[in-house]
Amino acid sequence: MGDKKKPIKCDLCEKEATVHLTQIINSKMHKINLCVDCAKEKGIADPKGISIEDLLSGQFEQALAANLFQTGQVSCKNCGCTTQDFNNKGLLGCPQCYTEFHDLLIPLLKSIQKGVSHVGKVPKCSLNRKQLKSKLKDLEKQLQLAIKEERYEDAARFRDQIKSFTNNIKD
Repeated sequence: MGDKKKPIKCDLCEKEATVHLTQIINSKMHKINLCVDCAKEKGIADPKGISIEDLLSGQFEQALAANLFQTGQVSCKNCGCTTQDFNNKGLLGCPQCYTEFHDLLIPLLKSIQKGVSHVGKVPKCSLNRKQLKSKLKDLEKQLQLAIKEERYEDAARFRDQIKSFTNNIKD
């Protein structure tokens, strides 16, 4: 149960492989596992650490944005987390880091998702309930106006519609 997977070794030097390439030639699959140093030596990864694997998997923009953190050593005044810490761990240290690293995070977020702010989704049942409540408020305003203007037949119709909507909301 406590089995740990052994790291895959580099095919050239026996270090831990972090670059894994698969090539299909004449319907036969060939796999190559390389450490970062051997990958760079063979020209598979550039000196900034953007590997061909990143390019092929469509994550070039992510890797490029992540490398922005290597351009200068910025640190959080609250927790001391540095850009290098973020590059190594992929995590920020505290909520204040988001403010401190704001200018570096924006391009990274833009490269990996549609926008820079969380929009979220509203469950369909909540959306329907919200629309019913909005319609109910509108009917109540119309009812009050009809009463004020002494349009009692309209007021009775609005009252009946309100009663019907109220029953729908409870269901």
